[in-house]
Amino acid sequence: MDRPLRVIQWTTGNIGRRSLHAILGRPDMELVGVFAHGAAKVGVDAAELCGWPEPTGVLATDDINALLALGADACCYNPLWPSIDELCALLESGVNVCSSAAWITGGKQSPEDLERIRKACERGGTSIFGSGAHPGMTNMVGMALSGSCERVDEIRITESVDCSTYESAETQTAMGFSQPPDTPGLAESVRRESEVFAESAAMMADAMGVTLDRMTFDVEFTAATGDSDLGFMTIPAGTVGGVMGYHRGWVGDRNVVSVGFTWTMGEHTVPPKPLQHGHVIQVFGVPNMRTVLHCLPPKDWTEGFMDLGMIYTAMPVTNAVPYVVAAPPGIVTLADLPPITGRVQL
Repeated sequence: MDRPLRVIQWTTGNIGRRSLHAILGRPDMELVGVFAHGAAKVGVDAAELCGWPEPTGVLATDDINALLALGADACCYNPLWPSIDELCALLESGVNVCSSAAWITGGKQSPEDLERIRKACERGGTSIFGSGAHPGMTNMVGMALSGSCERVDEIRITESVDCSTYESAETQTAMGFSQPPDTPGLAESVRRESEVFAESAAMMADAMGVTLDRMTFDVEFTAATGDSDLGFMTIPAGTVGGVMGYHRGWVGDRNVVSVGFTWTMGEHTVPPKPLQHGHVIQVFGVPNMRTVLHCLPPKDWTEGFMDLGMIYTAMPVTNAVPYVVAAPPGIVTLADLPPITGRVQL
């Protein structure tokens, strides 16, 4: 385009503020609006919300209609969970959506809500895209590695990390941590909370030319051997301190895609497998391919490690904006877009 893309930032939490900072730093993007959930952020300059060095003149608002009236090209949509009403409103008004909010294909949504999204894209001539670190970047690397193989038997992606720096007690409890391992329905809770991984597995299978017959989920819980006080929550001895689970896609009796996690919390947990402290991406076939993605600080980094993880999650979405604006209307995935790259800052 012959002008910067006009972009709305939707929420300014851990991920959203990193996206907001990145938008302000890109000459090919113009920040035109910011949506804030919390009343304390309404009326605050975008610069203050993300640590930008000088005022932008763009004030956060909770007035959705005012944001829709801006005529933006795209929205970086970063709440924890998607709202179908919000997404439809954006898409119908002509705003393309790039989301980190538990969206890869929309496969976990009800058929009715998915049809609403498709109709909104048609009416607005817009696209919706979801990504992040895992799922997202890890799937893109896995698909790229499969291109080195004459035969692919299985792609397996595992996030193998200590999660104790992710300060969200509600999310961690839903994933089983701090609960007795034999809690009724615990495995199903973890499956639902991590269902977006199943979407990414199905996307990879589709990209490799196979139609899955079914998806399964398996999980193993590891009990903590001692008490851990993490500040934002405690992990008592005997409760879940480690979770290992996989969403698996099958063709007949063959497991062809697996996307999952080995997570621990606290100092007193021995995981089912030794932690790799990164994303382990394996392609089994001819030849076998394997790599581990590590998110590491630059020499001048002064913030915490968790902040790096938030950037790692936000940027695959923010950097996708130009690609999604150029895409045909509808639901688009990493399998549909050209390779998404970052930008060199001179």
